Amino acid sequence: MGFLPNFWSRVLTLSWDSHTHQYITEQAILNVTLETLKGNPEEEQTRLGRGFWRALGEVVKSNAAMDFLSSTRSDPVYHFDSERVDSATLMLRQFWAQTLLSVRAKQYQSARHSLGQLFHSLQDFYSHSNWVEMGRHSIYLHLLQPEEPVIPVAKEDIPTCMECFSATCRNNLMPRLTNAQQHSQLLTTGYFSTFPPKPQGKCSHGGILDSSRYMGAKGGINKDSTSPLFSPHYYLHVEAAALATEATQTVLRDLRDNVGDKAFLRLFSVKQAPALVFVMDTTGSMFEEITAARLRAHSIIQSRARSPAQTGTFLLVPFHDPAVGPVYETDDPNQFMQQMENLMALGGGDEPEMCLSAIQLALTHSPPLSEIFVFTDASPKDAHLFDAVKALALDKQSRVTFLLTEDPNHTPEVRGRRRRRSRRRTKRRIMQPLSPDRFSLYSSLSSVSGGLTIFTSNFDIHRVSAIVEDNTAADKVTLLHVESDQELMFAHSFRVDSSLKNVTIHVVGVLFECILTNPSGQSQSLLSEKGSLADLEHFQGLYRISLLFPIQQGQWKVHAKSDGHLTFNVIGDSRVDFLYYFATVTNETHPGLARVEGSPVAGVPAFLVLAVTGLAPEEEASFSHVTLLGAQGDTLHQMKLNSSSSPSLSSSFSVDEMVGYVEAVPRVPFCVRLTGRDRRGDKLERVSTEMVQPTHVQIQVLSVPRLVPGHSTMVNFEILNRGPARLFSLSMDDDCGYLHKRGPHRFHVAEQGSFHDQVNLHTPATAQAGATVTLTLTVRAFDSADSNYAVTYLTVVPPDPDTFPPTCSTAGGQSTCPSICNESIWSVSLVVSDRGRSGLAALQLQRGEGILTLFLSPPTTEDSMGDTQLDLDQQQSLRDQTTSGDHHYEAILEKGDSPLNVSEWVQGSSQPLWARYTASCCSAQAELLVWDTAGNMKRCNLTPDQQRQQRDRSTETSGTGRINRPDVFFLLFVLLWSPLL
Repeated sequence: MGFLPNFWSRVLTLSWDSHTHQYITEQAILNVTLETLKGNPEEEQTRLGRGFWRALGEVVKSNAAMDFLSSTRSDPVYHFDSERVDSATLMLRQFWAQTLLSVRAKQYQSARHSLGQLFHSLQDFYSHSNWVEMGRHSIYLHLLQPEEPVIPVAKEDIPTCMECFSATCRNNLMPRLTNAQQHSQLLTTGYFSTFPPKPQGKCSHGGILDSSRYMGAKGGINKDSTSPLFSPHYYLHVEAAALATEATQTVLRDLRDNVGDKAFLRLFSVKQAPALVFVMDTTGSMFEEITAARLRAHSIIQSRARSPAQTGTFLLVPFHDPAVGPVYETDDPNQFMQQMENLMALGGGDEPEMCLSAIQLALTHSPPLSEIFVFTDASPKDAHLFDAVKALALDKQSRVTFLLTEDPNHTPEVRGRRRRRSRRRTKRRIMQPLSPDRFSLYSSLSSVSGGLTIFTSNFDIHRVSAIVEDNTAADKVTLLHVESDQELMFAHSFRVDSSLKNVTIHVVGVLFECILTNPSGQSQSLLSEKGSLADLEHFQGLYRISLLFPIQQGQWKVHAKSDGHLTFNVIGDSRVDFLYYFATVTNETHPGLARVEGSPVAGVPAFLVLAVTGLAPEEEASFSHVTLLGAQGDTLHQMKLNSSSSPSLSSSFSVDEMVGYVEAVPRVPFCVRLTGRDRRGDKLERVSTEMVQPTHVQIQVLSVPRLVPGHSTMVNFEILNRGPARLFSLSMDDDCGYLHKRGPHRFHVAEQGSFHDQVNLHTPATAQAGATVTLTLTVRAFDSADSNYAVTYLTVVPPDPDTFPPTCSTAGGQSTCPSICNESIWSVSLVVSDRGRSGLAALQLQRGEGILTLFLSPPTTEDSMGDTQLDLDQQQSLRDQTTSGDHHYEAILEKGDSPLNVSEWVQGSSQPLWARYTASCCSAQAELLVWDTAGNMKRCNLTPDQQRQQRDRSTETSGTGRINRPDVFFLLFVLLWSPLL
């Protein structure tokens, strides 16, 4: 329904040189991000890491989903089909407004979702319309800027295409639809399939997947690919793709200019160190744990202060029973430490506590790929949230690690009054054997997400918390992650390559013996001797092993004998990592690989799509295969990888995306190991720590509506049963309490059948526009362990959005431009205001070599600059003379300056700003961009002629040839209070 969705489409259509939605979106985001970084010398050396590529992947995923989801793939409004240009344009502007709202509210995942939808529709316009055929070489600005010129759409009774009887439909558009004369041009877009019905004489989308191509007028006009089988106007594909790329980049630049460089880079996770997320039990028994977390946070902040280029997010979620939160979220480490200092271990009460509720809050507020550390000594009181919390952790690929300071073998039946004496606590308790599954939900959550569950003591908690620093260092990768429940000797291996530094092994459990062997065969018994290979630190519940420098490259082995459950986790510092997802082939309306949402289906074929991140352009590496590993490190399946990159479409900065075919997805949980070789031919391996949970049930959200304050909203979903007929349970949860009913809801689904339903959310009238509601749906079978999840992010939008752009009104000026331009200057005074309810947001001088001075009150109108002789080579001289007569100016703008945020200056939509632009007569044109907080933009063109026109109108009114001071203030007063403003 547009350009081909993703890279695999090129294979299915035999058009390797086609530009897909994925390629256009990736290149546009990459180009504008690099452009933004290069504009700031301090950030130019920033490398785009795993977080950036995951954020970019979220935009691409949302873009491609428009062709795959049943709720959007056949709707012409989402794809500029069937001449629904006006409705599609309105939808585009809604996506734009929603993206801005989300970015300003720091809801970046929601912003990436709406941005992907916007890009898909915007890119489709150039493929599906006759814009290229009209000879247009620039983008259609009116789509997102209402005040730009509009081209009418051909009415229903106007034929747009002639019959075409060949695969290549050259010249099948009616002459008026290819007219280069702008005043008589008409827009049209092709009809697809049978809905809506195509009127006689209209154009079809065309291609072998479009049934409407047989209806008159036969043929089609789409430029989706370079394949004649799919695109009758394939010969214009490159031109359409170039315009779609330019339009995508323009949106990104407008977004950057609107929200600022910092928020733009945050949107794509550029320069982001791993988030530091603490979930803290604050009952009276937690003094030592809070102290340990506080000291560990201080150490991390001190370390990051030495490399200020790495910023990060800090989150703190306190909890006890029944209170949870509030969430303290900040980018300022000093503010975070202040919150940590304010934590007090007070009160108490019998366990359990509201731990899973706090983890849910941490997951919804933290960015993807976060490390979440939970400090508690109590079991969960809110066990019903486990499925929702697990779904959030898997969806965000965030790891949850528990540091438990309660004895796992005993529990208090009666807790006495807790006190702390001499920094130690005393407890009166009667101990009894506890249920073996008391902490099982914690262990399950850490195991699934790739974290650890460590049982330690108050005495050791500070030293054990060193694991926090180990796991939140920048560029942390995993080399091995295995678990074992066998009480015997076992061996595991991991590989060290040339890009790795600071390799650390964490072992959770009880070791009887642990022997480390390096690639040369040299061994060290870690429990009984010191050696040259590694240092061992042993605390209750944790062994921390650090490989000593220099670390030999090659395969290392660990032989261990344990007592019960044991978890091995090997991590190191390296930029080279990978991202992956499972996908299946779809051919319904567009060929491509559709991403599998949630867990993949066990026992059926699937594709594994993988991208390597962190390789510099000059670095060379090849990756040959992927291995699916069971929980204990055993090999379940191995597949070869094939690169999807096209030589003609490759970029030195792009990641190399690869695909492997899985004949049958394993039926047991597994993780993914990537294997390749560096430029010297040495082996290179990386492991994903989260455990994929194969299943026989799928859940898919069919619609992602917007939430409107004071209204109810329905979200439709579908359950697909890939196994025998059985009974299922559905649970629903959201982080804001908007759901009418949370379940569990029971229903029966036939063998290979489906179940459609919907959930209802009511958004309170007080909901803040831009807020995001995280909706989690989890389905579970009653007769097996099969379960799956879907996580959806819903954005609150205002009930009556502001669609009016700001205004610029001329309020006087001076123009004395003789034939010799370098002898004089001209100036213009403006009143800038917002016609809507949003208020002014930002201004930028886009064109012009002069100076723009901003005021909060009307500036003086008479000055002596008219006859001033200027040295054009000295901009500072012009700046000084521009501002010399007015000492109450707020800011000065020149071309090349970043957009100036004025939202904090102007409180309320009715308050204007005054501006004065002054330039040499040799620079007789300028352009000012003005945004309101709803994202509407106004282009204000400034020329000396405006001042002459203004004086002419004033002369007619006053009967004189000159405007005096009272007249100017009267004019400003009228402009300020005019309803037109």
